[in-house]
Amino acid sequence: MKKIFSLLLLMACTVVQLQAQPQFGEKPKLVVGVVVDQMRWDYLSRYYDKFGADGFRRLLDQGYSFDNCLINYLPTVTAIGHTSAYTGTTPAFHGICGNNFTIDGRYVYCTDDDKVEPVGSDNRKEGQMSPRNLLATTIGDQLRLHTDFKSKVIGVSYKDRAAILPAGRSANAAYWLDKKNRRFITSTYYMNELPVWVKKQNETVEQNAVFKKMGKDIGLSPETGHIIVDMAIAALDGEQLGQGGETDMLCVSFSQTDVIGHKWSTRGEHTDEAYMELDKDIAKLLKALDEKVGRGNYLLFLTADHGAAHNWKFMEDHGLNGGKWQSGQIRKDLEKYIAAKLGNTKPVVQHVLDYRFFLDHQAISEQGLDLQRVKDVTIEFLRKAPNVSFVADYEKVGSAPIPDFLRERILRGYNYRRSGDIIVCVEPGYYEYGGWSSPVGTTHGEWNPYDAHIPLLFYGWKVPHGASSREVHITDIAPTVCSLLHIQQPNACIGESLQF
Repeated sequence: MKKIFSLLLLMACTVVQLQAQPQFGEKPKLVVGVVVDQMRWDYLSRYYDKFGADGFRRLLDQGYSFDNCLINYLPTVTAIGHTSAYTGTTPAFHGICGNNFTIDGRYVYCTDDDKVEPVGSDNRKEGQMSPRNLLATTIGDQLRLHTDFKSKVIGVSYKDRAAILPAGRSANAAYWLDKKNRRFITSTYYMNELPVWVKKQNETVEQNAVFKKMGKDIGLSPETGHIIVDMAIAALDGEQLGQGGETDMLCVSFSQTDVIGHKWSTRGEHTDEAYMELDKDIAKLLKALDEKVGRGNYLLFLTADHGAAHNWKFMEDHGLNGGKWQSGQIRKDLEKYIAAKLGNTKPVVQHVLDYRFFLDHQAISEQGLDLQRVKDVTIEFLRKAPNVSFVADYEKVGSAPIPDFLRERILRGYNYRRSGDIIVCVEPGYYEYGGWSSPVGTTHGEWNPYDAHIPLLFYGWKVPHGASSREVHITDIAPTVCSLLHIQQPNACIGESLQF
């Protein structure tokens, strides 16, 4: 009897699985990618009982959750996370090596582009942006290629990088908030004038009472998410997404959670409020998709670009390990150490970004120093520095005395033209702390679960209800979506297509 029951159960599971697999020719009307900036995986359970029925709980209770999704590269920062989720690859191939990095020694912001002009604003600082630094294709790029560019792909976010990089190089548009002028803008990379529907939406944004009361950083308001979701819904109408003959894509990123986390960390009323308001935003988006595209006609995934460490003082107050890794002071002490060892009179460290040391190759050469000798002395110093677990010369990481899993993440995050020279891993609970850091806030960037364990939820078209605890990766998102759509994976994809 037990054998018969087991066989019937297996057959039932097989039927459910077969039903979830689309046949050739079947396709959703719309794909929606949602990234929640700085969302730790455990927030799903922490806030589950507080969430309403129509937001995150709808995704969890009716969709599919991969409960052990990890970021499989270093460092774990915003621009890399958004890019890796949509390209299915890592900085080694897609080239977005941080929010800020260097290209052949030249310092760049990830989406800076002085060849374009802002559209919708005269603010060149916030408007001269494009995806030109991105080397690999995204889900949206592959969708556009597959349909001879008939599919529409739109990116929307508070942050420029979070709108631009997910949408890809061939996107129809990306819109982000000009924080100074309180309106959505784009650049001439995409168009020369804002569409009428965007101008109309900006009239609403500019009248937002909450923004009028705030200072420079409107991202500190949980209500910034309401502005983002309203813009995403306006894009559904304005661009008639999901209403044509081909599958369209909408990429939405909520960034207020990151701004609030950096300011006030992972605990407390500010973070609680941010996620309660975000839950309303998710519910509002799902309702709009049901009404405008049709329930069951869209495929949605939700993930994060990275997590966050608990505030060091919070950890210390509760008897837990944690603290400040003061990169600014370490850099100063390192320069003195190198000068004492090698006799140079000019600095040789160009930047310290996301636990990576970018050496000034030109200054080293001009002073007659050997680059490898400078690297060796740098590593010698950093290995003695407080709260450092591992140090590696990127070009010699294969032989460095570090765990294999960490070596693999370091290599996936390394692009020899863009990632600097040396990477540091700090002790658990410690994180980079400088003049920009909030004493009660937090940050991210390391391999540890608090930074690298992120939510991954799928919902809607051809997605059954369920969950899996097996290890999967942020780079598996793109090949999974492409497999469901029966389109080619992005051109540098290293991820695995996941089965529900």
